[in-house]
Amino acid sequence: MKKHILVVPGDGIGQEVTAVGKKVLERIAEKFNHEFTYDEALIGHVAIEATGNPLPDETLEKMRASDAVLFGAVGHPKYDNDPSAKVRPEQGLLKMRKELGLYANLRPIKLFDELLSASSIKPEILKGSDILFFRELTGDIYFGEKGRKDDGNTAYDIASYSTYEVERIARKAFDAAMTRGKKLMSVDKANVLETSRLWREVVQRVALEYPEVTVEHQFVDSAAMLLIKDPRRFDVVVTANLFGDILTDEASQIAGSMGMLASASIGDGTGVYEPIHGSAHDITGMGVANPMASVLSAALLLDISFGLKEESDAIINAVDLVLKSGMRTRDIADANTPAYLLMGTEAAGEALLKFL
Repeated sequence: MKKHILVVPGDGIGQEVTAVGKKVLERIAEKFNHEFTYDEALIGHVAIEATGNPLPDETLEKMRASDAVLFGAVGHPKYDNDPSAKVRPEQGLLKMRKELGLYANLRPIKLFDELLSASSIKPEILKGSDILFFRELTGDIYFGEKGRKDDGNTAYDIASYSTYEVERIARKAFDAAMTRGKKLMSVDKANVLETSRLWREVVQRVALEYPEVTVEHQFVDSAAMLLIKDPRRFDVVVTANLFGDILTDEASQIAGSMGMLASASIGDGTGVYEPIHGSAHDITGMGVANPMASVLSAALLLDISFGLKEESDAIINAVDLVLKSGMRTRDIADANTPAYLLMGTEAAGEALLKFL
């Protein structure tokens, strides 16, 4: 198979972990006799520094022309401390999602048994958890009208959803549920929000097309509690943009660390694959970032965009073997991890390549 992959490292540790993800893809191509070609592009803070634009037109053109995008992270502390900044790295991320029509964000919460002790949740509650989140990605409060009035003393962000937007993400979630445990939980806040009432109406209507799937509706606050209390209750979850953003970060504790969680942003064109962690400037350049989420994102890329399930499984198996060997990056280590098994970003990459 011949495919073209655009690598967009972005900011902070995105540069470090994406380099490992690319090396793993190169090894897969070598092992399975594929031909993957690569290009790179700028986004986020590094793009602002170079061009003044968080998503340069050249980057967007390269994304559209590629078969898939391996993405890193965007963000920089200088913008966190300056809320008045008009140009921000995150604008590039939001524009990318909108321009590429990436309306579905898939976040698998897969718990490797070797990391049961890495979570703050009791192992007996966690063991066996396997959740697939579908987060709607191009609507809601992030993309609605926003601004200030009353001389800047009042701010507003409008949440908005159409029937069409809810239908298309719901169908993707139901299709996935049919391939798993035929269970789907829809998360909303229909007791308070009009957008959530529309959301629930549409999900209930789509559910009629999938009679084999058992559907449960939960308010977002209740779902947040249940994620910690009973994570095995969840299988496929579909929810709105804001709720999905918060719940999937909470669910990172099920997997032990954000450094273990991959994601896929897909629509009707080029898919974008990225770890859910941010740019983490507090550890940038230290060589200690966990590259597993980027590597697992590469596995999703192979599976979803290229249909290469065997190759994807080979990567997941390599991650499992590294963990079984006892090697740990510091985010998933514990008090019992001996110093000689602690590894940095590059060492983790080398270990993955070895097991592949």
